[in-house]
Amino acid sequence: MASSSAGSSIYRQSPTPSIAHSTMSTEPTLSTPPIAPVGAEKTPDDQSKLRTFLSILRKFIGVTDIASVRFSLPAQLLEPTPNLEYWNYLDRPETFIRFIGDPEDEVARMLAVLRFWFTKDLKYVKGKPCKPYNSALGEFFRCNWEVVDDAPPISTRTDRPPSSNNATSKPVRVSYLTEQTSHHPPVSAFWVDCPEKGISARGFDQLSAKFTGTSIRVTPGAHNLGIFINIQRRNNEEYQLTHPAAHLGGLHRGSLSVTVSDICFVTCPKTKLKVILHYIEEGWLGKVQNKVVGVMYRYDPETDKIMKIKDVPEKDVLVRIEGCWHDQVLYTLTGSKDPVILVDLKPLFPVPKIIPPEVDQLPNESRRFWRDVTVAILNRQFGLATNLKTELEERQREKVVARKDQNEEWKPRFFTGSVTPVGKPELTDEGKLALKGLHEGNYHLEESLVTGA
Repeated sequence: MASSSAGSSIYRQSPTPSIAHSTMSTEPTLSTPPIAPVGAEKTPDDQSKLRTFLSILRKFIGVTDIASVRFSLPAQLLEPTPNLEYWNYLDRPETFIRFIGDPEDEVARMLAVLRFWFTKDLKYVKGKPCKPYNSALGEFFRCNWEVVDDAPPISTRTDRPPSSNNATSKPVRVSYLTEQTSHHPPVSAFWVDCPEKGISARGFDQLSAKFTGTSIRVTPGAHNLGIFINIQRRNNEEYQLTHPAAHLGGLHRGSLSVTVSDICFVTCPKTKLKVILHYIEEGWLGKVQNKVVGVMYRYDPETDKIMKIKDVPEKDVLVRIEGCWHDQVLYTLTGSKDPVILVDLKPLFPVPKIIPPEVDQLPNESRRFWRDVTVAILNRQFGLATNLKTELEERQREKVVARKDQNEEWKPRFFTGSVTPVGKPELTDEGKLALKGLHEGNYHLEESLVTGA
């Protein structure tokens, strides 16, 4: 599912309470004080939050894209987490590094990409919907993950089981950099990098959303063409993973849920492998089943126009995919009748990030930028938090006006442009240095000469 950048009032999935802070940082995090501070207000329950949120949404019935509309939510409706920090596709970074670039067999590499794909949405699976802060122009976030290369091997042979897991227990570092490159439309660019494995991923995050009166339909924005994974050691073999549409429902019942009923694609022009995934939302009597089915087949990148599984010639099919994206996803090789588990999501939860110490964070770095708002929310001082948030938003508007008066165009710091027509951002020299510093554990950066807020 596509993620959001700034300006949107679409709810996200929050982590389950047991992991809410562990997914944010390995650094000490703020927690709700045991004794209410002076000025603390009553924390609204989920039902109250939903009623307030629904009353705001009703104003936007018929609006083509509410994600691009300028409106601000009161602080008591927000999760005290920056959007750029919360939203990423590395809930399980070990699936990103393990076997995507390792196997000599191209089918196994595509299956490894699919395993990563199904773990990237654990936020939808393990948590309840929430609303992080909207991202400000020029705001950025960076972090590392230290993971063990221990994901199970993938077999593409029908005549023998998977080979033994030859992973090592040595931690592998995965680095992440994202920046809000545009505010209207709201777009952020991201880059994931693992030099040790020679694997990277990049893309633009933007969504479009429409409120129907009973649910919110969320689709990728015009600049969001998916996730692009590059395997350097395979002569820059590239995979494009497109996002399906999702629905946020249960607004009137008071029990929010995210469902997916759409088709998406994973393609690799170099190996001429393509996967069609069909997410099926409801089954008999309208019961949500969160089912996914798919096929992997040989295709011609120049002529292929197949959009549905049923249109794929049987002779071209290499692998069939089926399962539940909340539970287990399995694959069956052509010529075999025995499905194999690709990924079991039941025991998995998002893993902790390693965040730069606060002393090394810049004023427009997400944690530090929203720090005072976060403290106020955690102290249940919602009026103060709303005022502080409004001040940040107004400061951003003032800088927009000032740039317009001076005929100045906003330029991101870490990426070469706000958007690109092919959906693949490029790093500036400063972006490359920032990632290099993350790889080396050196978090020092000079303060930005120009900020968007």
